[in-house]
Amino acid sequence: MPEFCDASSVYLLERWLQQENAFLTADPPQIEARRLAMGTGYRSGPEWERRLPLGEVVVFPRETPYARALATGRPQVLAMMDDHTSERLTAARGGDPRLREVLRSVSLLVVPLRLREAAVGVIVCTRGPNRPPFRADDAAHVEALAGRACVALDNARRYEHERRTALAIRTSLLPATAPEFEGCRIAHGYLPAGQDTVIGGDWFDVLPRPGHRVSLVVGDAMGHGPESAVAMIQLRTAVRTLAGFDIAPAELMRRLDALACDTPGASFATCMYAEWDARRHTCTVVAAGHPPPLIRGPDRAAGPLALASPGLPLGLGTGTYEPTVVEVSEPTLLVLYSDGLVESRHTDIDQGIARLARALDADGRPTAGDRPVDTADVAGADGLRELCEGLLRGAAEVGTADDRTLLVAELTPTPD
Repeated sequence: MPEFCDASSVYLLERWLQQENAFLTADPPQIEARRLAMGTGYRSGPEWERRLPLGEVVVFPRETPYARALATGRPQVLAMMDDHTSERLTAARGGDPRLREVLRSVSLLVVPLRLREAAVGVIVCTRGPNRPPFRADDAAHVEALAGRACVALDNARRYEHERRTALAIRTSLLPATAPEFEGCRIAHGYLPAGQDTVIGGDWFDVLPRPGHRVSLVVGDAMGHGPESAVAMIQLRTAVRTLAGFDIAPAELMRRLDALACDTPGASFATCMYAEWDARRHTCTVVAAGHPPPLIRGPDRAAGPLALASPGLPLGLGTGTYEPTVVEVSEPTLLVLYSDGLVESRHTDIDQGIARLARALDADGRPTAGDRPVDTADVAGADGLRELCEGLLRGAAEVGTADDRTLLVAELTPTPD
C-alpha cells in the first residue's frame, strides 16, 4: 500500500497458531482465523484499525472467499466485496448504511499462505472504486510474496516454540524450596551465554535433608543446546534421587559418576556438592572436576576453599571422590558457581576465581553475625539477593561464551 492496493490484512488459521494439524477438509463448514496484521490507506484508517483489532479471531463460513482460498489453495479474485464481509464490516462501523454501496464496489483479492502443501492463512487485499480491479497477474505477485512470508512465519513460530520449551525447562529447574532454612539463607541467579542461548548445561539445586541439613549443588554438562539440556536434566534428577537416600556426600558423587557413564552427553560433566549442617557447624564439600567454592567469613577474606581433592569430572567411571569437611563457627558466605562465571577467552580460570573473590570482598555486605538482631532478617534476604545480582552483573561485563550460574549461601551455625 498504497501503490498496489488501498487496504490489506493477514489472517492465520487459529489451529495452526496453536500448533495443531493445519490440514483442512475439502469442504469445511467454517474456518477460524486470527487477524495478525492490517493496514489501510483510507483517511479513516485509524478508525478501521480500532474497530477491527489485531488478534481478533474471525469465523469464515464455507461460502466466503477466505474459506474457499484456504480449502482449495488457490487465489480468489472478486469484482466486489462478498456479502459476508460487507455485512461484517458494516457492523464493525456501527451499521453506517452509506458504507454498504462503497464496499460492494471494491475489488477483493484473497491469496492463501501455503506451507508444505497446506494453506495456513490468507493475505487479503482490496481496491476502491477509483482503481482498476485485480487481475490474474496481480494474484501471481501476491502469491510470490505469500510464499516468502510463509517461510518466515513458519521459522518464527518454530523459534517461538523452541524458546517457550527452553524457558519452561529452565523455570522447572529453579529450586522449588524456600530461600531460607535453619541456619541457611539462599540467593541464586543464572545468565545464558547469549540472547539466543536460552538453556545450556548448567544447573543448580537446593535440597532440604533430614536432620535440618541443606544440600547445595551446582553442575555443568558440557556444551549447549538440547543434548546438554537433556544430560543436565538427567544429572539433576539423579542428584535429587540420590539425596533422598540420605547417603554420604562422597558416596552420592560416586553413584552419580557411575550413572553419568551410562547417560549420553553426561560424560565430562562437572559438579560441586555441599552439605551444610547448622547444628553440627560443619559443611561437607565434594567436587567432581568443578571450580572450588568461595568462602568468606566475618574475619576472613573471600577466597577459594582448599579441597582435599578436586575430583575428576563425572562419567569417567573413576569412583574416587574425597570429602572436604569445614568447621563453621561463625556466620559465613559460601559461593558455588559454574566455570562460565570465572573463565573467558581473555581470562584463565585462576584469574577469574581471584576476580570473583575480590568482587565478593568489595561488596562489603556484612554476614548475619555482624548485623544487629532487629535488622538481620531484612538485611539478609535483600542483601544476599543484591550481592548475587551484583556478582552476576560483574561477570556479564567481562564477557564469556558460556552460561553463568551462581548460588550464594549464608551459613549461620545454630547455637549449642
